[in-house]
Amino acid sequence: MYDVIIIGAGPAGISAGLYAKRANLNVLIIYKEQAGLEKAEQIENYYGFENGITGKELYETGIRQAQNLGIDIKREEVINIQMEEKNEYKIITENGTYISKAVIFATGNKKNVPKIKGIKDFEGRGVSYCAVCDGFFYRNKDISVLGNGKYAISETNELINIANSITILTDGKEEPEIRSDKVKIDTRKIREVRGDKRIEEIDFEDNTKMKTDGLFVALGVAGSAEFAKKLGIITNKDRIVVNENMETNIPGIYACGDCTGGLLQISKAVYEGAKAGLQVVRYLKK
Repeated sequence: MYDVIIIGAGPAGISAGLYAKRANLNVLIIYKEQAGLEKAEQIENYYGFENGITGKELYETGIRQAQNLGIDIKREEVINIQMEEKNEYKIITENGTYISKAVIFATGNKKNVPKIKGIKDFEGRGVSYCAVCDGFFYRNKDISVLGNGKYAISETNELINIANSITILTDGKEEPEIRSDKVKIDTRKIREVRGDKRIEEIDFEDNTKMKTDGLFVALGVAGSAEFAKKLGIITNKDRIVVNENMETNIPGIYACGDCTGGLLQISKAVYEGAKAGLQVVRYLKK
């Protein structure tokens, strides 16, 4: 049991962790993929570095700082988050399950939209990014899941008892490990998705086609927006909506940094992380 679990180890997540830990909370930070900061070649507009600093160095220094303070940090992929009784949350990763009294989203603003012709045209018309949100509408239908990682498997498992059949489309990548009579795996490279008013078929590079009633996109690692939608958190254009205290509409869940939109800068992420960390302390004291 943790007081707060923070998802993301960039400036926002680390800042939130530092403030929460210094208030004597039991803190866990979970992260998997690189933060956008790590990819920055040189940062010259952040306070305190007269000669600048590389994004990678600043990113790694932040993680070590949190570890030195005694914060638990795990590099694992979060594949699901569930609301439990008594205002607790269950965070399920590829390696285990963790329980916390509060959650802070700090995973940036990425959205894994595939560069496949027609995908954006059918968003909301057969193309979905959330199995929990939209699976109900595909009862007894033949549907597809795009992806080949653990997140794609998690989304497929959400749909198994709803759909008539599921085809996991890897788009030319290696097959995921999943065993179910209702699930097929197709490794063909996708050229385009087509349809009239709704998505109807998948066209492959080898000039073959496949009918589908719906396509659920689950590429790479799930971001804050994907988890937010599953939990009923209000979003706006894949950005999590928060108030001035970094609170979402769900008690005990906060968001900070790029996933809330606005100025996508380190200074803003650090500020919002600090605010989220302090607000969690106040929330738990209540």
